[in-house]
Amino acid sequence: MDIEPAFATVALVFEMIGALAMSSGFVVAVVLGVRALRRGDGGQAAFQILRTTLGAAILLGLEVLVAADLIRTITSKPSLEDAVILGLIVLIRTVLSMSIQIEIEGVLPWRRALLTSGGQVIGDAVARDRTASAATRTTSAGDTEREGRL
Repeated sequence: MDIEPAFATVALVFEMIGALAMSSGFVVAVVLGVRALRRGDGGQAAFQILRTTLGAAILLGLEVLVAADLIRTITSKPSLEDAVILGLIVLIRTVLSMSIQIEIEGVLPWRRALLTSGGQVIGDAVARDRTASAATRTTSAGDTEREGRL
């Protein structure tokens, strides 16, 4: 029984998930950036939110793509050439991931106290956006209440 085609399909699904993570992360980043602008947080804050969220989405996508490459290489008939190519791909993606992580956090990965993945960074950005939106709604409602008393 040859299971190589099944694993090739699994690797393809992983590649699609990685691309989807990056694409949907881009959409989430743009939405969060626009919402920050609408709240009046300023262009600098909106840009920082956009940059951080997009970087996190790219990190998440790269992690999934590395998994797809590992599955594809391990389950195929391995050769020395395949192993070298996989090593180069993983090395390039690791350097990219570390560079993006340093850009997002401003700290070398081995110096940060908490380990965070791309998914956690996106989740934190969404949570901050919800908190800021709730604070804006509360402030707006309070302003309306005060105006009614005047």
